[in-house]
Amino acid sequence: MKTIDAKSDAEIKTDVLAELEYEPSVKVADIGVLVKDGTVTLNGFATSYAEKWEAVRAAKRVSGVTAIADDIKVKLWDSFVRTDGDIATTAANQIKWITSIPTGKVQLTVSDGWITLEGELEWWFEKNEAERAVQSLAGVKGVTNEIKIKPKVSAPVIEFDIERALERNALLDDRDIEVAVSGTKVTLRGTVSNYSEREEAVRIAWAAAGVTSVDDKLDIDWSDDSDD
Repeated sequence: MKTIDAKSDAEIKTDVLAELEYEPSVKVADIGVLVKDGTVTLNGFATSYAEKWEAVRAAKRVSGVTAIADDIKVKLWDSFVRTDGDIATTAANQIKWITSIPTGKVQLTVSDGWITLEGELEWWFEKNEAERAVQSLAGVKGVTNEIKIKPKVSAPVIEFDIERALERNALLDDRDIEVAVSGTKVTLRGTVSNYSEREEAVRIAWAAAGVTSVDDKLDIDWSDDSDD
């Protein structure tokens, strides 16, 4: 076990800016970073929704970050501006080509470049794949994913599956994470050492069959970093 001195907000800001600059898909000159008590606020402009998404992902990779407020606005270049009809057609085709998503289960609407996904699927990964399929399309300013997960398994089965998956995971097998399931809602409690571990625990919870929501109550104590 190694203990790392807590970073100051100024150090976190420096590291976030460095990570944004290191990420080739992000134009760091157009993005501002503010940090208070470990919470990072990203503002400014991105030239696509995909760039905005990658900027948030880059910030999450930085140690010491406990939360992120995404205030980045998407400002499309003229050459990327498309009609809502064009975006809707392309997005529908993108989802149709994903073989893991049942045909006809996802509906979408587009308003001023913003895509809203609706429908009903059995698995979270299907819902996630639908969103990923459309978020990088030209002209897209944002995506709202309102697809619902239809439960097919009982709460004890969901809880058992998630607990076993956490135990198998190389990042989380030594973390004390409590899993509680009520109906199809999962609540995670405990402590992890960084944002990546937190996201991995949430991903595992969502990956269980029948899960319709995940309440992330995990605390981040990045100074508690196991050194194997």
